Amino acid sequence: MDDALLVLAQAGAGAVVAAMATDAWNSARTRAAHLFRRGDRVSTDEVEPLEGELLERDHQLIVAMEDRDRDEARARLQPGWELRLRLLLESRPEAAEEIRRLVDEIESSLGSAERRSVQINTARDHGQVFAAQGGTVIVHQASPGNSPPGRGNTEG
Repeated sequence: MDDALLVLAQAGAGAVVAAMATDAWNSARTRAAHLFRRGDRVSTDEVEPLEGELLERDHQLIVAMEDRDRDEARARLQPGWELRLRLLLESRPEAAEEIRRLVDEIESSLGSAERRSVQINTARDHGQVFAAQGGTVIVHQASPGNSPPGRGNTEG
C-alpha cells in the first residue's frame, strides 16, 4: 500500500476516535458509516453490520469513560480503526477522497480542546524509537564501553 494511503488511514482513524464523545460525533459517525456501506447502498443505516456496530460500541465506551481516561481509550481504539480504513482503501482506493473529506470535516468541527493527536511508535528487531509530539527529542548516546563514569560503566 502506498505510504500516502497509510498516512490517510491513520489520520482518518485518529479523527474518528477523536470525535467520539464530542459534539462532532453524530456527523462523524454518519460520514464514517457511509464509508463502510456495501455496494451501491446509499443509506447509512445499511452499513456493514460490523463497522456500524463497532462505531457505536466504541463511542459508548468512550462516553462511559472518565474524562481523564478518554485519551488512553482513544489511543487504544485508533489502531483498530486504522486497520479497518487500510483494508477499505485496499479494496476501494477511490474511498481516499471521502476519507480526506471526513478528516477535514471532523477537524474543523472539533474545538481546539477536543482535538487530539495520537502517535503510535513501534520498534522491532532491537530497534529504537525516538519520538516527540509537539516537542523536541534530544538523545545523547555513547557506544557501549564509552559510558561516562557512573552512567552504566561497570568499570570504576
